[in-house]
Amino acid sequence: MTGLAWVLLAVTGVFAVGDWVSRATENRRLEFLCKPATTIGLLAVALALDPADATTRTWFVVALVFSLGGDVALMIGGDAEPESDTNDELWFMLGLGSFLIGHLAYIVGLITAGIEGGPLAVGIVVVLVAMAVVGRRVVNGVRTGDEPALAVPVAAYMTVISVMVACAFGTASALAIVGASFFYLSDALIGWNKFVKLYAWGSVAIMVTYHLAQAGLVLSLT
Repeated sequence: MTGLAWVLLAVTGVFAVGDWVSRATENRRLEFLCKPATTIGLLAVALALDPADATTRTWFVVALVFSLGGDVALMIGGDAEPESDTNDELWFMLGLGSFLIGHLAYIVGLITAGIEGGPLAVGIVVVLVAMAVVGRRVVNGVRTGDEPALAVPVAAYMTVISVMVACAFGTASALAIVGASFFYLSDALIGWNKFVKLYAWGSVAIMVTYHLAQAGLVLSLT
């Protein structure tokens, strides 16, 4: 990594911790500052890196831009609240759509980086198990909840992120695999907190795993 990338990563880490604190203390002003700043920081890190493949970096930058849009939408709508009004559900759908596009960009970037058959097969098995154990519960929670119409878009989103995770395994990059896996965990926690059962620690855990996910994917560019 370049010296600038290290500096930007350190600054981004400070904002990430600030976002975790904002979640733990329910400080909305701090969250509105630190949450988007963390993703912007990771975007800056990606641009400052000396990547192994420039095309992969381009797609990852696109993914981060749409992730930033998703961050803002979910921040406004309340990504971990089990009960929300119609306006909040609109923001949730906007966030879901923005992240879905971001995952599609990550998929293209990961494929560009190169996919190996053996690791890809392992990734497919992992995501199938995750979908059976966690994804099914989340989708069922949506169907039996107050917004059953969200079941189809939520299922579609979980399918796309599962493909992204499998592709990350296919690259055989440890950082990409860890990053993508944390992304799945973060999104699973959002779905579980919103549609299955709310946990007091869930809000903080969502952001810790999310930031580790994005950082892992960005650093896999090196």
